[in-house]
Amino acid sequence: MEIIRNDDGTLTVPIVPGRHDDETDGVADETAPTTRVLHPGEGGYIEALAEWDAGQVGSHAATSTAGGREQAMAVVHEVAEDPEHDVAKAVKTLEDPESSAEALRHVLVGGTNSVKGFATEVAQAEGGDVIATHSVTKIIGEVLAELDS
Repeated sequence: MEIIRNDDGTLTVPIVPGRHDDETDGVADETAPTTRVLHPGEGGYIEALAEWDAGQVGSHAATSTAGGREQAMAVVHEVAEDPEHDVAKAVKTLEDPESSAEALRHVLVGGTNSVKGFATEVAQAEGGDVIATHSVTKIIGEVLAELDS
């Protein structure tokens, strides 16, 4: 099973049964859950989102550029500030969508500290308060989903 990104930003991820989960004399527990829903900000969410995104784009040769990172910061800020949260509208403003998407992927692959650093960078470049890490992660997922659609 692959990771599923839900419309609300949550991710449905498969649960891999552990070797020692079964303490019932070798009888498999057929009622054990096979998936788990992760919410933005929850442990493992950033890694799962990066894995989901990698499954969407496959192996491509796009490169992240400074301009792509600047555009990515602007679009994340715009979505965060938009009361209607219109991701499609924000994404249409990108001059180099592929480079911006690659910049966002690099942020995700870097993990929690990378996302925190990116949130600080967005606030410094675009003004305003630093966006909460779980919110930035959710917005990045929404922007990547829009770019990949």
